[in-house]
Amino acid sequence: MNTKKHLNVLDITYIGLFAALMAICSWISIPMTVPFTLQTMGVFLAIGLLGGKRGTLSVLVYILLGVVGLPVFAGFSGGINVLLGNTGGYIVGFLLSALVIWAITHFFGTGTPVMIISMVIGLIVCYAFGTAWFMLVYMRASGSIGLATVLSWCVTPFIIPDLVKIALAIVITKTLKRYVHD
Repeated sequence: MNTKKHLNVLDITYIGLFAALMAICSWISIPMTVPFTLQTMGVFLAIGLLGGKRGTLSVLVYILLGVVGLPVFAGFSGGINVLLGNTGGYIVGFLLSALVIWAITHFFGTGTPVMIISMVIGLIVCYAFGTAWFMLVYMRASGSIGLATVLSWCVTPFIIPDLVKIALAIVITKTLKRYVHD
């Protein structure tokens, strides 16, 4: 068991590197019927490769970089307005997702089945929080909207791509984990 209480230079380097990786992943847009980015894969890779604490901190750093205005979010956007907008809840959901994955792997280990299940549950938490946020922001700006409509806009088109990203993150994590030191 790792009893280390503080972060060292290597930890800080990994955290910064993965915050940058998430930014790069957010800039990569895959054109489909509904375009999607690789942001969630960056989150899954951070937790998978760095573990709960460092991975979650890298997600937090990524979000804070965006909040202060650096263009780290999708479409080279940044600023508090992005976070407070319709889709900001999904960005905050990345942090909640990381916390859920961290908690599950803390209690049940980091074996492949646990990682898959924890990432799927983390994704569901991200979807739930982001969808609720979207509905609140949308209703304040434009009026009432149904849950089915929001799900069809914000969740349904992304389920298969996000499951593929989880699969890729698991494969990459298992391949590269031996090179990431604690």
